[in-house]
Amino acid sequence: MFDGLTQRLTRTIDGLRGRGRITEENVAEALREVRVALLEADVALPVVKRFIDSVKTQALGTEVSGSLTPGQAFIGILHRELVAVMGGAREGFSLRAQPPLIVMLAGLQGAGKTTTAAKLARWLIELQGKKRVLLVSTDVRRPAAMLQLERLAGQVGAEYFPADPRTAPPAMARAATEHARRGLFDALIVDTAGRLHVDEEMMEEVRQIDAALHPHERLFVVDAMAGQDAVNAARAFGAALDLTGIILTKADGDARGGAALSVREITGRPIVFLGMGEKVDALEPFDPERIAARILGMGDVVALVEQVQRQVDVHEAERLARKVVTGKGFDLSDLRGQLEQLQKMGGVTALLDKLPGAAQQSVAPEQGDKQIRHQIAIINSMTPRERRQPGIIDGSRRRRIAKGSGVAVQDVNRLLKQFLEMQRMLKGMKGGRLRRMMGALRGGGGPPRFPGS
Repeated sequence: MFDGLTQRLTRTIDGLRGRGRITEENVAEALREVRVALLEADVALPVVKRFIDSVKTQALGTEVSGSLTPGQAFIGILHRELVAVMGGAREGFSLRAQPPLIVMLAGLQGAGKTTTAAKLARWLIELQGKKRVLLVSTDVRRPAAMLQLERLAGQVGAEYFPADPRTAPPAMARAATEHARRGLFDALIVDTAGRLHVDEEMMEEVRQIDAALHPHERLFVVDAMAGQDAVNAARAFGAALDLTGIILTKADGDARGGAALSVREITGRPIVFLGMGEKVDALEPFDPERIAARILGMGDVVALVEQVQRQVDVHEAERLARKVVTGKGFDLSDLRGQLEQLQKMGGVTALLDKLPGAAQQSVAPEQGDKQIRHQIAIINSMTPRERRQPGIIDGSRRRRIAKGSGVAVQDVNRLLKQFLEMQRMLKGMKGGRLRRMMGALRGGGGPPRFPGS
């Protein structure tokens, strides 16, 4: 997300390096680049104008202290303004309502409301301690919508309310609410119908459902890749409903990021979540400060650490650490397990998005993800003995493995070479260092210490 914007802004900031002072001349030059970068990112024109005016007011005549370069000072100004545009301090999702917490999702067809309902249910169950969550669909126009939500509910550990599709959507919403109250559910999430475009019939339906539910949260779900259409839809839904927040979906596929910088300003409502993929765990709370840091190429290491602690199998990591410490061989099955963990975290693309300076590197993340898939296929084509004892893999075995995994023999050779290098490195690691790493993974013992520290 934000790849194009990040690259343009990084080049602009680099142009200020080495200047002794931020002047009207170099500010005007930098702001021209920033304006073009924002417009190319599909940020709404009124938002761009307000943003540029505010940055210009703050930047002109700013003295650069001895410890900062003009580029660093300008980054600070841009960061503050990006945070302000996206909502200032992080505005969370309120959980203090009297149970059941009622959440209504609204938005256009194809925005990802149904999947988002399941993601939100999982977030409530696994991360917020809401053990009993009920899902219901009031979408009677898309035949597969109810079946899809029912299946997703089973995947995330939520319950599904089988509303009668012959009744009107507001009546379905009332029936689900009564069931949630009688069943002592902690939360009810209501998925509403959408259209390909905004129309009055849809708006009237969501208004009636809103009146039937009296929800605590009214969340507008919008496709981040919709650009200006996202802004127009947000404005229409904001006029029809007293929205409490916005969920941006498909943010992982949006290289521009214009919607994230526009919908908060246009609607006056906070972005509360980002949908970062199709999997049911691909939902991130939206933090303006951390997203602004990503846009400026500063990464989001906090999000990366949280993701590792949430998704890495600590018991498997400890088992691997014990093998290394005791000298009982790191083998190719262990390597496959680590590659699968990396895939589970979203692959190279998702990790690079959170690393500082990644946008400036000549890295093709999709190539890294493809290589991981190939390496797993190569290891899967080996026999158990070959995984334990790679030294026995001779030329004929390499040709068989290559054919079985659909790659060239050179790819098999490359993997085996990388594995041997990794094996040597792990043998050289001391147990104390591994124990410190495991302590950091568990979230205890202070910050992780790196090799040589």
